[in-house]
Amino acid sequence: MLNILVISDEAQKITELCRSSGVTLDAGKPLSTVWAEQSPASMYDLCFLDLDIPGWQQRLVELRRHMPVIAFSSPDISIAVEAMKLGASDFINKPINNEALGEVIARHKKRLLGRKYGFDEITGSSAPMQDVFGLIKRAAASESNVLITGESGTGKELVARAIHRWSPRSERAFMSINCSAIPDTLLESELFGFEKGSFTGANYTKKGLIELAHGGTMFFDEIGDVSAMFQIKVLRVLQEGEIMRVGGMRQLKVDVRIIAATNKELKPACQRGQFREDLYYRLNVINIHMPPLRDRMDDVPLLVKHLIEKHASKRKDMVVKGAAPDTMKILMEHPYPGNVRELENIIERAISFTNSPDILPTDLPPSLLKTSATTSAPAPRLREAMDAYEKDIILAALRESGGNISKAAASLGIYRQQLQRKLKTYSAT
Repeated sequence: MLNILVISDEAQKITELCRSSGVTLDAGKPLSTVWAEQSPASMYDLCFLDLDIPGWQQRLVELRRHMPVIAFSSPDISIAVEAMKLGASDFINKPINNEALGEVIARHKKRLLGRKYGFDEITGSSAPMQDVFGLIKRAAASESNVLITGESGTGKELVARAIHRWSPRSERAFMSINCSAIPDTLLESELFGFEKGSFTGANYTKKGLIELAHGGTMFFDEIGDVSAMFQIKVLRVLQEGEIMRVGGMRQLKVDVRIIAATNKELKPACQRGQFREDLYYRLNVINIHMPPLRDRMDDVPLLVKHLIEKHASKRKDMVVKGAAPDTMKILMEHPYPGNVRELENIIERAISFTNSPDILPTDLPPSLLKTSATTSAPAPRLREAMDAYEKDIILAALRESGGNISKAAASLGIYRQQLQRKLKTYSAT
């Protein structure tokens, strides 16, 4: 279900038109009231903005940073063109009818809610992943650079691809390079391209990945592994929007959105002089941290279901539908040092080995069975103790705020929605 913000004097009409589309709206409030209440942008998936209200240009620029904006107004080509230039995702002429509204909602619903618990290949219903999904939505609506951090195997490239797919650049190229897998001598020619005759074997002119990504997105995986010299070259692309092919004589203008990822701590690396601080701040405009799987174990059943659906077709002689309860118990007890990538490897292997529609414990790797056999009891007690401690802190914050959830969330340093989810969890136990 989409959560839609409507900013218009005609909000009631749009609300009535949307009811049959299965969406919820925050509509009919004056513009100043909506933002005075400081409703977190992450709670909305889409915005309908009336361009007949005063100051719509500034409001559109503000809103598009957080969510896709559907602009609508009286028929006027110049206004429609201006709105699209300012970042509107779609434009509808007044008067709005059911057909036009249904079409635009269906288009965005398909993009935003392709999966019930996630985005494309990224799956999870846990609180940490809901925060990640909120950041992905904001990043997709923005043109700012993004730095994705997290351990290996957490799905950083999937996040980068999701941001690109939901951004205004989705129709253009997404180019990716693993900076740690290519030596510096080849990295430059791969990214910037080269001119014919620039070195031995350069028998033709080649466009680099950044030039091929013009108008789209360039993803630098493991950016923390590049040399100091190469950092300078990347910084120039960010600052000037220019590249020069190896052996070239002129700068080429490029329009690319940069997304970078690393499993290293770049801030300490800056302090040690191993990574340029100016490059770090250029990249880290929007930071998305992917939590390790051990910190979101509630997502394991969903991930197992998703991974079985993904890889089940590789068995041509039988249909693998799920995992047996004993198997799931073992999978829930494993610490996953390799994160989601390790879980995917386990599931793919199990699908290849099983002779049952449900994956059995005997289908799992022997090392996993040994780990499960030696798992001791204190872990569940530790989790219970941590949950109780968290609950005490939250209740104390609520007492201090006089029961005001927004103030309590601010004092705890979390979003209001996060606190509401935690309170709902506590009330259910």
